[in-house]
Amino acid sequence: QVQLVESGGGLVQPGGSLRLSCAASGSILSINVWSWYRQALGKQRELVAQITSSGTTNYADSVKGRFTISGDSAKKTSNLQLNSLQPEDTAVYYCKVRSGLSNYWGQGTQVTVSS
Repeated sequence: QVQLVESGGGLVQPGGSLRLSCAASGSILSINVWSWYRQALGKQRELVAQITSSGTTNYADSVKGRFTISGDSAKKTSNLQLNSLQPEDTAVYYCKVRSGLSNYWGQGTQVTVSS
């Protein structure tokens, strides 16, 4: 069984920063891709950022230059640094891991940007 646990969410003022973390545990042999998604209230879940095992990154246009993803497959952890946060970044942020043909999701962590 594989578990992903996100942490680091919270309430932050516009312009502030947060660092989200995702830790994988259980019977997962290798991690091919770490991804972070978000889902705002009433909206569809969207891809925010992802990083492959070779280090290739991909970001949504809305977060380029503000968010930075990292992944350590040996430690089975990923971080998402969120800078210059805006109210429109408010959402539940989810970590996803692709391992072989399988995808695993965390339960999500709430990020609220408000003054």
